Amino acid sequence: MDIVLIIIGFVLLLKGADWLVSGSSALAKKFNVSDLVIGLTVVSFGTSAPELAINIFASTSDNTELAIGNVLGSNLFNILVILGTSAIIAPMAVHNNTIFKEIPFSLLAALVLGFVTNDIFIDGATSSVISRSDGLVLLSFFCIFLYYSFIVAKQSSNDDVEIINEAPAWRGILLTIVGLIALVGGGKLLVDSAVNIARAWGVSESVIGLTILAVGSSLPELVTSIVAARKNMADIVIGNVVGSNIFNIFLVLGASATIKPLPFQESSNIDEMLVVVMTMVLFFFIFNHKENQVTRVHGVIFLLIYAIYITYVIIAKS
Repeated sequence: MDIVLIIIGFVLLLKGADWLVSGSSALAKKFNVSDLVIGLTVVSFGTSAPELAINIFASTSDNTELAIGNVLGSNLFNILVILGTSAIIAPMAVHNNTIFKEIPFSLLAALVLGFVTNDIFIDGATSSVISRSDGLVLLSFFCIFLYYSFIVAKQSSNDDVEIINEAPAWRGILLTIVGLIALVGGGKLLVDSAVNIARAWGVSESVIGLTILAVGSSLPELVTSIVAARKNMADIVIGNVVGSNIFNIFLVLGASATIKPLPFQESSNIDEMLVVVMTMVLFFFIFNHKENQVTRVHGVIFLLIYAIYITYVIIAKS
């Protein structure tokens, strides 16, 4: 029954995210917002909504390993699998603005998370926790990112390519509301079922969060990016992945910790450090390519790294 419920939960999450993105993107287009900004904000928020729903329910029910594992696993999946797969479909040229502003902002998010989760090493505390004050700090950074995106929106002209067809405003509002309802219901089902499965299989909640929940909740990003890559819309792919990683740390973990402090296990430092390293590798790959591209070779490397990482998680943390 838990397996059936987790499948239903994923369906609700995916459809909810799809409706939320469709509705909110339609509304954004009404205000002539560019595709890059929609990728960085609206689409990133919509595709990060599953992680947000899962984490809110996980944190309120004291399943903190699920909450942290879900975010770290999702960020790694975004870089290694989503960007990797998209690059194999079509090499992606990246704008200077993304290379020198958005990707470093994503790196900053990973570094800040490392600072707030290591009370033992930094402050000499007996345990590490993402406290409410840490959560508020993360949310403050999120506000800065939103302000930056607003500035980009004012400076950007609307692109010729549309993410979706124009739709009436009422339809956008309705899809947004229905999508949010589906996300809440799906998130609740997923967390409860994942906890039961972890107990039945005798594995830690961290493993479930890093694997099943991370992959499942990142499916909206994967679908969105594959469609965009096939249409040669590199801005949407990069904006979606980088924006989602920033949202996951600053908004998702920030909101979760503000609701309820999240104890952090030292073993999760490896996953957190890998997020930092892979963000730096992404910057290095693009910066050192003469056309500032994420190439097919880069994509294959990312997928191989993810396969090694998942093998490590299953063997070392189960």
